[in-house]
Amino acid sequence: MAATPEKSRPSAFWPLAVVVVPLVGLFARIELRGVENLPREGAYVLAPNHNSEFDPLIVAVAVWRVGRAPRFMAKESLFKVPVLGAALRATGMVPVPRTSASANQSIKAAQDIARDGRGVIVYPEGTLTRDPGLWPMRGKTGAVRLALGGDLPLIPLAQWGVQQILPRYGKLRFPRRSHVIVEFGPALDLSEFRATATQPATLTRATDVLMARIAEMLSALRGAPAPAERWNPSQHGQNETGRLES
Repeated sequence: MAATPEKSRPSAFWPLAVVVVPLVGLFARIELRGVENLPREGAYVLAPNHNSEFDPLIVAVAVWRVGRAPRFMAKESLFKVPVLGAALRATGMVPVPRTSASANQSIKAAQDIARDGRGVIVYPEGTLTRDPGLWPMRGKTGAVRLALGGDLPLIPLAQWGVQQILPRYGKLRFPRRSHVIVEFGPALDLSEFRATATQPATLTRATDVLMARIAEMLSALRGAPAPAERWNPSQHGQNETGRLES
């Protein structure tokens, strides 16, 4: 696979990749599928499922291997962690406040990244899935809002196998090198939502379409049917953020 312009230009990602890619390789044999669906140039929004604290590393390596620089919308608290925070800022990651009106500033910052022709990775669930079977749960509207607001391709991503390396809120299993599948899906057709793109009901409906597509892709990877409805934490007495209490 020929190098893309983004990957061939020197950047802060290069020294990170030298460390992170081999490190992740100790834990995972990553199989990439649907790589033709990730644009080799220009802006995009990538929306993965989230079932392990380790899967952002898997997604980052997968995106890098395809030839793009992986920039995430990440929890604001991570930017305060020594070394990690500096790395996040150097690579242009976007801080996302958990509960604040300044969350709109994060959306604007992500839109700026998109206008510069760069991609941004947004976890639509906002946190690790609460679904007992590790299926995608009800999504939040950030990924769809960004895609519609900037008229950007919204690309669903399904990944499976990472939970064998680090179970959700569990302990790292090492030494263990697990087979992890990462599939990039075709960009969603959001045309029916553009006329009313700022309305909350529209954003919710478009997000439901996104989460259903991710669940469909994950179902194919797992060889098992996905639940007909997405898990809703509030209906099960669970917090929307923070660690999942057993």
